[in-house]
Amino acid sequence: MNKEPNTRLSDLFGLTGWSKGELARLVNRKAAAMGQPQLATDTSRVRRWIDTGEVPRDPVPRVLAALFTERLGRVVTIEDLGFERHGRTAKRQSEDELPWAPERTAAVLTEFTGMDLMLNRRGLVGAGAALAAGSALTGAMHDWLHTDPALARGEHGPGGAHTTASRVDLDRYDAAPVGSQEVEELERSVEVFRAWDAARGGGLQRKAVVGQLNEVGGMLAYRHPDHLQRRLWGVAANLAVLAGWMSHDVGLEPTAQKYFVIAAHAAREGGDRPRAGEALSRAARQMVHLGRPDDALDLMKLANSGAGDEALPRTRAMLRTIEAWAHASMGREQAMRRTLGEAEELFVSDEGDVPPPSWMQMFDEADLHGMQALAFRTLADHQPAAANTAQRHAKEALRLRENGRQRSRIFDYISMASACFIADDPEQADRYARLALVSIGETSSHRTWDRLREMYRLTAQYSGYAKIADLRDELQLALPGGAGGASAAV
Repeated sequence: MNKEPNTRLSDLFGLTGWSKGELARLVNRKAAAMGQPQLATDTSRVRRWIDTGEVPRDPVPRVLAALFTERLGRVVTIEDLGFERHGRTAKRQSEDELPWAPERTAAVLTEFTGMDLMLNRRGLVGAGAALAAGSALTGAMHDWLHTDPALARGEHGPGGAHTTASRVDLDRYDAAPVGSQEVEELERSVEVFRAWDAARGGGLQRKAVVGQLNEVGGMLAYRHPDHLQRRLWGVAANLAVLAGWMSHDVGLEPTAQKYFVIAAHAAREGGDRPRAGEALSRAARQMVHLGRPDDALDLMKLANSGAGDEALPRTRAMLRTIEAWAHASMGREQAMRRTLGEAEELFVSDEGDVPPPSWMQMFDEADLHGMQALAFRTLADHQPAAANTAQRHAKEALRLRENGRQRSRIFDYISMASACFIADDPEQADRYARLALVSIGETSSHRTWDRLREMYRLTAQYSGYAKIADLRDELQLALPGGAGGASAAV
């Protein structure tokens, strides 16, 4: 017995509002529902778990994780509760402690996705769920991201000891090893999910992506031949980024951040440093959207350095646009303009002789202009003259947008309308705002609603105009919770 309090369990227990006796009864009831009717927990045993650090035997940790996940409305894993995983002799490590040891990534991925699927709810974030600061992530992950995971495992050369599929962590996974045909089908499924997300937003398909990622985590419990193992890690990284982006799109912010970190780990395990950098850049975009540009810049430093020299010019251009948006949020015009200039130069310098990876194919010239429009429109909150440049880039983005990118088109409409309001052109602003309004019902993206609410704020000074008064009424009716709800930073 540890004789020391389990502070992780105690903290989470305090958030639930349960008594110790109530938790004991819930454990027995939940265990029976999970096929373990023999479990008989009482109040004194719960007290020992919390006050003396006693570690319950299986299946109690899994039962507790399920109960806390359901109660708090966010993923709570066994190790979040302060319990060691069965069969582990290594030092206890929570998923919140970064970086993870190489062999931990598949286990974290599978448990986290499994608990996420158990929630079966959307848009609910429980008390105590918080985003880690950018500096905290970068401080923990910098050295890890710049080392070779194969060397960390003690492998020598391609494939190392993994030339045949072999089982690791036998008590956790049921999936079987796979071959090249199955991996190819998984890679195609990622493209389908990515197209769905771009067209309709993250709400409709998030659970499907999380479920697919959970299956891939089970496959990664086996050590396949090196070429297949790397491709599987690539699938895991792509799915984790999508799961994170979809979670962010529907307002599940701490869950989204965890998926972005999982994606970075998976990409690094697969030897794809540019993908790891891009995953971290998603976390940076999330931070800017939530009004934390300083944290975003911390993350972008790690994303840029972590991506390494093998990152293509177009990838580096995309990373620069996110930096520029963060600078714009802080009113730093010179830094924003310099960084956007670098992005343009990098984008043009990409001659296309090396095909971009699948995860970069969404960043095209339209996206470059869309991000420039967003950066200048954001700067216009500090310097209104920037609104004219924002309009120019938004128009170009709309001209270049391909079919199937409905969410991006809505963002362009909103950037354009907001810039027109700031530039004192309510006539044109009304036109683009209505285009956004007509389209927004076709997506499940909370981010589009957040941006539209921010645009609504700009309409106040024109409420005396009949057209704008009507627009304000329509926005109030169309937006969930009304247009006056809490808004995120644009």
